[in-house]
Amino acid sequence: MFKFPELHRLTSGPRASKVGENGAFMIDELRIIASVGEGWEHVSVSLGGRCPKWSEMCIVKAMFWDDEDCVVQFHPPKSEHVNCHPYCLHLWRPIGRDIETPPSILVGPK
Repeated sequence: MFKFPELHRLTSGPRASKVGENGAFMIDELRIIASVGEGWEHVSVSLGGRCPKWSEMCIVKAMFWDDEDCVVQFHPPKSEHVNCHPYCLHLWRPIGRDIETPPSILVGPK
C-alpha cells in the first residue's frame, strides 16, 4: 500500500503541500516528489551532485510502500526518454494491478 511519510513532508516554502496530498519530501539529503495519478503511484528521488544509490532507493521504497509491494524502475525506449534532472531516479507502481516478475531463481539461489 502506498503511503506518504508525513514526518518528512515539506510544509513550508515553494514545495509545500498538505498532509495526504501529492507533494515533496526530504529524507536526509534525498529530495523526493511523490504522487498518485493517471493509474500510477510514483516517487522521484534526486540529489544535488549524484544519482541515488541502490541502498538509498531501498530506504525510499520502504518509506512509501509496504515490504511486499513490488515497485519498478523503468528503462524506457530512447524515443520516450525524458531527463529533467541528471541525478534523479524514479520508482513506479501501477494501481490495482500486480507487476509480473521473473522467478527469483533466475537471479540466483535464495
